[in-house]
Formats: sequence, structure tokens, C-alpha cells
Amino acid sequence: MTEPADPTLARFYGADTLPELEAMRVAMLGKSGEITAQLKSLGPMTPEQRAIEGPKIHAQREAVTAAIAERKAELEAAELDARLATERLDLSLPSRETPRGSIHPVSQVMDELAEIFADLGFAVAEGPEIEDDWHNFTALNIPETHPARAMHDTFYLAGEHERPMVLRTHTSPVQIRTMMASKPPIRLIAPGRVYRSDSDATHTPMFHQIEGLVIDKGITMGHLKWTLETFLKTFFERNDIVLRLRPSYFPFTEPSAEVDVGWSMEKGRRVVGGSEGWMEVLGSGMVHPRVIAACGLDPDEWQGFAFGTGVDRLAMLKYGMNDLRAFFDGDLRWMKHYGFLSLDVPTLSGGIGA
Repeated sequence: MTEPADPTLARFYGADTLPELEAMRVAMLGKSGEITAQLKSLGPMTPEQRAIEGPKIHAQREAVTAAIAERKAELEAAELDARLATERLDLSLPSRETPRGSIHPVSQVMDELAEIFADLGFAVAEGPEIEDDWHNFTALNIPETHPARAMHDTFYLAGEHERPMVLRTHTSPVQIRTMMASKPPIRLIAPGRVYRSDSDATHTPMFHQIEGLVIDKGITMGHLKWTLETFLKTFFERNDIVLRLRPSYFPFTEPSAEVDVGWSMEKGRRVVGGSEGWMEVLGSGMVHPRVIAACGLDPDEWQGFAFGTGVDRLAMLKYGMNDLRAFFDGDLRWMKHYGFLSLDVPTLSGGIGA
């Protein structure tokens, strides 16, 4: 600020701090200030006097206001320079850890499975979690005397319904609904929540399941084995996956097979891959002709295979969890340890949400 010739304005040049400048402003422009008093003196004057003195007083007020604003800007700039000279940000210090969300292992594995089977030509199909007993049992060749229909094994819904309603015990009803609504060929996976009246150290009343279905002409067990082998090798990211199809029984498939994979001990825990022993991971088989016929298709023309496995169990086998109940406890410490970052680059085995 260049010191002005007017001694009245020169007073502001000597202000060294903002509080001192503010005191000067109040003394000049406040309610009891010098210029304010001069403005009040215009009232008793004659029009001729007011025409002479008025412009002088207003010009002085504008000059004082401008001088104060200029000096204030200089003082504020000097204050900022002083702060910048004394305050330093150490860029080498670690940043503060901020809370962040993560992908639940179940969601992660769901994404991985969807990505893997999409590469094999499978679509993702969904259906209601509250089902009628025809879609959940009857259409799947499960007779009324089957244990799964017992009240202690299935959650039945109270109330008046055209058919008994249940919380679905598997995602197989999605297969039925798709076969009834779509024309073959069909290739789908049906992931989702399922419910069974079962709770102990290795079971929970609600868990996650994924099932696969292929309906086409000329489908054989060979197609099933190749699909499962390709899927498991890709999911577990190992080429030493060995499969064993063990004869079994399911009402909705014939023939049926439990699928075992070889396992080995690595770093003190049992992992999928190798040949030290066998571990059952899923059930499978050729779709029963009665199921195909129940959906309005000719079993002499169309054949298919189906398979199903627990998503939670696949997550445990791949990522090393040892307690199924922890999946549903909502413990943030567990999630921080086993959760997945939402911004990781997706891969075929890593899923779209990895």
C-alpha cells in the first residue's frame, strides 16, 4: 500500500494488525465514527450548504472505505504468508486409516461362479425364495413321503394358500420355472439363498446354493463331467484337480452321482487339489425323465444334466474359513480379514466384484 497524501487516509497505513485496522474502521465509519457524525450534520443544513458539503463527505467516506479494504487485503496476505512459512505438511507420513467397506466372501464367490459359467455359455436365472410345494417338491419328482417334506426339515408358511407354501429348500425350482417358460436348449445357473430347518456347528437355517442345468439333445454324463472338471479347475485355480463321480441317489436325477475331488495338505490345512484323499463337494446327475415331462418337454427328445453345491462351502474351501456360522455373525473383524476390496481388477477366477 502506497502511503496516501491525505493525512486522514495515511492513518490506516500505520495499522500493523487486523484488530488495529478494525478499531480504526469503527472510529471512522462506526455508529459514533467521525464520518458518520459528518453525515448526520447534513440534516440541519440548508439545501445550498448540503449541495456543497454532501459530495465532500461522501467522497471522503468512499476513500476511507477503499483505503481500509486495501490495507486489510495486505494484512491478510501477510498473515497467510506467515502461516505458510511456519506450517508444513509432511508428505512422507502415512495417511489416516479411514473406514472402508468390503465384499462379503459369499458375494465374492457368487461373482466368481457367474463369471466362470458365463464363459462356458451359461446364463444366470433367479426365482422366488417363497415357493409352492409343487415347484419345490412335486415337479422335481420328490414324493409326499420324502423326508424333505417333513415339518422338521422344511419351513412351511402359515395361512390359506392354493398350494402349501415353503421357504425354498434349494434353487431347483428355478430350473423348473425356466424349463416351463423357455424352449430348449437351456444352459443356466441358479444362485441364491435357500432355507432348511437345520442348525448346528456345520449347518445354518439359511445358506447359499448354486445349481446348474443343461437341457439339449444328445446330452450325456460325459458333458457333465467335463463341465464340472472345467469349472472346478478354474474356480480353485489349479490344474491338478482330480474328480471322482460316486454313484448316489437324488429324486430329480437318474443316474445320480456325488462328485468328490482330491485334496492335499498345504501349510497345515487341507486344500482342494492333489491326491492324498477324497472330499465331496457337490451332487449331480442326468435330469430325471419325469422332471423333464413335468415341465412339458418330451424326455425322448430332450436330455440334460444338473448339479448343485453350497456357495458358502466353496468359499470355505478356497479361502480357508473353518466355521460356517461366522459367515452370518456380522463380525466386522472377520469381514476385515476375509472381505475383498471392491475396486480390484476383475479376473475370470476373481469375479466381477473382486
